[in-house]
Amino acid sequence: MAQPTEGRAPAYIDTTKASIARVYDYALGGKDNYEVDRETIERVRQVAPEVNQLAVDNRAFLIRAARFIATQTSITQYLDCGSGLPTAENTHQIVQRLQPEARVVYVDNDPTVIAHGRALLEDNEFTRFSPADIRDAEAVVSDPAVQGFLDLEQPVALFHIGTIHHFEDSDRPQKIMQEFVDRLAPGSVVAVAHFFDPENADSELARRMEQVFVHSPMGSGRFRTMSELEGLFPGLEMVDPGIVPCYQWWPDGPQLKTEDDVQRCIAGGVGVKR
Repeated sequence: MAQPTEGRAPAYIDTTKASIARVYDYALGGKDNYEVDRETIERVRQVAPEVNQLAVDNRAFLIRAARFIATQTSITQYLDCGSGLPTAENTHQIVQRLQPEARVVYVDNDPTVIAHGRALLEDNEFTRFSPADIRDAEAVVSDPAVQGFLDLEQPVALFHIGTIHHFEDSDRPQKIMQEFVDRLAPGSVVAVAHFFDPENADSELARRMEQVFVHSPMGSGRFRTMSELEGLFPGLEMVDPGIVPCYQWWPDGPQLKTEDDVQRCIAGGVGVKR
């Protein structure tokens, strides 16, 4: 695991509050995190020792979904909401390897992400960054980084990977996703990964993790049921196999190892707007 950030933080970073992006960064073995961020994962680790696997499976789902869209559809525009801190395999790297002129807009309003994202993308003419609030579909699609760069009259791949479980029920996440889908052209594809309550023997683990996440310095992390997750794909035609635990969504090969319990508590799916 990389050595975490230490010493004085830049003025724009509040190190008294955990950042969702930096918590994920720590879970993925990154170095752009602070003690308050690490505390969140270490608290969850007490009830779920393999908690890092949530972030690993979330990222692996993004990679496979992006690769699928780049190879199996004609879409060349990507809107990645809640993109987080740069990792080894970012959306633009995945899709531009397959479609060199694919256009990607990252959306995130975390100050740490904004600083890193803009620096990372300075030399990439086919990638932009927006600091819009991903809870506000209109703000996202009307942002200057999106308008004039993506053609919203044509199909777009919309990613909400590991974002919506940080929305409270009072945010009305299903309504938010409906507003996004309403603004997409037919043929667009929506990919979502989300903490999952399977409503079976794994529910106890899911709810224990939820309680720790919600009461941690990060303050969010809802594990929703299948019916709630289905509401995040309003009117969309689901790509086979539908909404499943992320590790089961078109894995790169046969499963030779038994999955960790936590892997059954994060699910993903891809839907198409017809």
